Amino acid sequence: MQAQWTCIVLAGQRPGPDMLAQHFGLEHKALVPVCGEPMICHVVRTLHLSPHIGKIIILSQDIEHLRSAVDAAGGAILVESQNSISLSIKAQAETLGFSSPLLVTTADHPLLTVAMIEEFLRHADGDVAVAMVERQTMLKQFPDAQRTWLRFSDGAWSGANLFALMTQKSSFALELWAGAEQDRKKAWRLFLHFGLLLAIRALTRSVGLHQALEKAGKRLGLDARLVSMSDPVAAIDVDKLSDHLLAENILMERETPSGDT
Repeated sequence: MQAQWTCIVLAGQRPGPDMLAQHFGLEHKALVPVCGEPMICHVVRTLHLSPHIGKIIILSQDIEHLRSAVDAAGGAILVESQNSISLSIKAQAETLGFSSPLLVTTADHPLLTVAMIEEFLRHADGDVAVAMVERQTMLKQFPDAQRTWLRFSDGAWSGANLFALMTQKSSFALELWAGAEQDRKKAWRLFLHFGLLLAIRALTRSVGLHQALEKAGKRLGLDARLVSMSDPVAAIDVDKLSDHLLAENILMERETPSGDT
């Protein structure tokens, strides 16, 4: 299968100290070990295994500290990022000129699998697509899961750290993202950027997330889609110690042949 996608991996640091990195005596969250290997290694190696991915670009404010880990996982292009996540992605998209569609993921997603990438890219359509996991899908496998849920009329949703930018029009979404990054975990505040009515409908849960994204996209003149992921693990990134413990347990289970005790 011919590789068609360029993947951008976000491996930067938000302002202030990262509590998880500090727990492990590290400065960079992307280097926190999961099952004895830096998180970013798991991500980069998985991307190399996907037949859909051609070029891999790592964005970080401190690329030299990540170089050895990235090289150990098969290598990637390391690019110094700006302070804004969205503007950093936009700069790369403009440099590439959308010669290939872009998949965006994060370095704190060590549970990412080739199957997740396959499912997301198979269903990604339009100009922009966002992967999410619905709460019931998560609770069936992880009844005690603690995530940030965006609640809408079609369920409660948690992000899966997978984004597809497929056309030049997606630059409009990145520009909006630059002004709304601080609102990413408050649905009504996020949709306030698309107008008061949509924000009220999000606040009162009188609109589904699928429809809300489509309406928000139309405000920007683009086609925005939600991809509902079937594997709840897609929504498990590693932000805190409880996530870290869960991630290590899941990875160890994957490595244990079925039937073994």
